[in-house]
Amino acid sequence: MKAGIIGLPNVGKSTLFNCLSNSKAHSANFPFCTIEPNIGKVNVPDQRLTSLTDIINPKQTIPANIEIVDIAGLVKGASKGEGLGNQFLSNIRETDALIHVLRCFEDSNITHIEGSIDPLRDKEIIDLELQIKDLETVDKQIEKISKKLRAGDKEDLKYLSILQTIKNKLEKSENLRTLSIDEDQMKLIKDLNLLTFKPILYVCNVSENDLNNGNDYTNKVYEIINREKSEMLILAVSLEAEIFEIEDFNDRQSFLKDYQIKEPASLRLITKTYKLLRMQTFFTVGEKEVKAWTIQIGWNAPKAAGVIHSDFEKGFIRAEVISFDDYLTYKSEIKIKEAGKLRVEGKEYIVKDGDIIHFRFNV
Repeated sequence: MKAGIIGLPNVGKSTLFNCLSNSKAHSANFPFCTIEPNIGKVNVPDQRLTSLTDIINPKQTIPANIEIVDIAGLVKGASKGEGLGNQFLSNIRETDALIHVLRCFEDSNITHIEGSIDPLRDKEIIDLELQIKDLETVDKQIEKISKKLRAGDKEDLKYLSILQTIKNKLEKSENLRTLSIDEDQMKLIKDLNLLTFKPILYVCNVSENDLNNGNDYTNKVYEIINREKSEMLILAVSLEAEIFEIEDFNDRQSFLKDYQIKEPASLRLITKTYKLLRMQTFFTVGEKEVKAWTIQIGWNAPKAAGVIHSDFEKGFIRAEVISFDDYLTYKSEIKIKEAGKLRVEGKEYIVKDGDIIHFRFNV
């Protein structure tokens, strides 16, 4: 599962990517500084993992991670190939969620491709290009299904109906993530991988002076994205870059204190992105290793076991489950068992976020 950072050129995408991934993607004050997407694995901050490590004192601790992709800036006409648009839109199609960076700060030293600062206009430009590409995809499917449609074929008729609903919405310049559809309809269109259906988080890039309270730009963005039922995060990308340049822990903490910041906002962004991807964490614990494993919300125990090893899923017998809160209370498996807090779960068990699991299997 991976999230793509999108936006117009020169809004701070590559700088944000560097903060998130500790990578050194090239960033500069000109459009299309990034062409090939930069990909980085990002550790997911999780205080529960720290707590388990403190209790068990293992030889190593391994956090969960997600992939973040720095995608080159889109421009007007991207859906028609402008600014290498087809390549960049293809990169977006390969992601599972989007982080849309909007420039909400004034700085005459950093050029804006549209010549002025207007995050709502910038959002509309990106939205329109993604909508046009989605409409192109849907039109092709409608043409294809119409040719093979047989009288009375209920599945084809159902598919054609949802495609027409999607087409109508796109023609009104509306993003598909606001469309309410049921699970069966979602299965029909899943393979189309429509761009405006992807869950999205908006990042308002502000100056450090506006970090705590935002500004007029961020207020306008909030009004618009609230209608989409999307979330936004205010973040000073340049300040985040300064924080991550400080390698010494004490110096970094002192820097944060000077700016009255509890933690870098990029850490909150990673956590929000993890949830945006509908991911959750279960843990395996032992003296050798405490490890966080990433799974999709709603997975059952055998499927979760398969993340560790395919043999665990094939030969699944049972899952021995301890809740994180119980582990924190009793601090050892012996005491947990004595208290009757270790549960034995079967194949139908839906794994919960924070579960500590030992899988029994036989191959």
